[in-house]
Amino acid sequence: MAPAIFTLAADAPKLDTGNTAFLLLSSALVMLMTPGLAFFYGGMVRVKSALNMLMMSFISLGIITLLWTGYGFSFAFDSDHGGFIGGTDWLGLRDIAPDDLWGATGTPIFAFAAFQLMFAIITPALISGALADRVKFVAWSVFIALWATVVYFPVAHWVWGGGWLMKKGVIDFAGGTAVHINAGAAALGVILVIGKRVGFKRDPMRPHSMPWVMLGAGLLWFGWFGFNAGSEITADGVASTVFINTQIATAAAMIGWLLYERIRHGSFTTLGAASGAVAGLVAITPSCASVSPLGAIAVGVIAGVICAAAVGLKYRFNYDDSLDVVGVHMVGGIVGSLLIGLLATGGVGQDVKGVFYGGGWHQLGVQATGVFSVLGYSLVVSAILAKAIDLVMGFRVPEEIEVSGIDQAEHAETAYDFSGIGSTGHAATPAGAGSAASKKVDA
Repeated sequence: MAPAIFTLAADAPKLDTGNTAFLLLSSALVMLMTPGLAFFYGGMVRVKSALNMLMMSFISLGIITLLWTGYGFSFAFDSDHGGFIGGTDWLGLRDIAPDDLWGATGTPIFAFAAFQLMFAIITPALISGALADRVKFVAWSVFIALWATVVYFPVAHWVWGGGWLMKKGVIDFAGGTAVHINAGAAALGVILVIGKRVGFKRDPMRPHSMPWVMLGAGLLWFGWFGFNAGSEITADGVASTVFINTQIATAAAMIGWLLYERIRHGSFTTLGAASGAVAGLVAITPSCASVSPLGAIAVGVIAGVICAAAVGLKYRFNYDDSLDVVGVHMVGGIVGSLLIGLLATGGVGQDVKGVFYGGGWHQLGVQATGVFSVLGYSLVVSAILAKAIDLVMGFRVPEEIEVSGIDQAEHAETAYDFSGIGSTGHAATPAGAGSAASKKVDA
């Protein structure tokens, strides 16, 4: 990740237009990941919840952008205060001139702020997949505003903004801890508070649109090159290595997931291919500037197999992680972050070496500190926030709305118009989709 020290124009290097263009393009790619996530999650739910799932991601674009402008960027990346939070000099993005540059990269502070904003937007959106079908839209909106304020902004500072984990030497190039473990642990904390969907482990809850899922996975894969390579900030050899490592690990994880699925369940599923790709993207995110291309294969295969196994844990331990946010993002983030301690070559973006390259066990211990401190903090605080919101306004929709369809109740719309195939009006759409079409799309 970029250096956490800014340099004002008086003593900064000249503007580097190439690096600036690279960073702005990467920012746009990362922004596209949130709509991609919306389609990925939206296709995985039943027809009656599809629009709600899209909106749970899209609303993050609005809320987090305003919070980031108001205080998020300052809290995350302004000068360090005690290792836990940034300062207040950049509240409202004030006192930043267009030609003020970020560190020695030759890129404007505004370009870096825009890039990091896209990370801040997608991280709470990731949580939404665990809560599908059952939460009030207003309660969700309040939750992500509070969560970003008391969890994401501080953790981003710990990891990237000069905070205590950065000082300790935790390596997280593009978000294994700050994004994926953070979001996955938050998802677990919230679902433990709000409980399971009606019919969990009893009713079939199959994805309603695999084309949506594959479209979303493809957009995520595409945007992830900006997510990872863009985190180098400069268009150089490290960014190139990160780019190829991202592609390699993602491909390897997809193959690993599919092989596990074939051995365990007898089929190569489309959902497995999409989920395996995302697991690989998650795992390579923290380690992409630490491992070799062969190491990226190892990261991908290990993550694909472990995440494929982990998604079934919700049935064993009886927690309803609707779209496997815990199994893919939290577990994948843990795998990728810890493997740095084993597979880091010392010859890519950092000089730290892992166990397999003669570096000893120290870095593995440092990585574990980062992993479990972020996991524990996010899990506990997220559960507290969810409980508080539940007590004040209620987090879940009433059971009858959950059963009939959250889209119509929360958004006065449905994803598809079934009137031309025999539905008796939009109010009956979820019921029609859930009965006549359930064997194909809504079960």
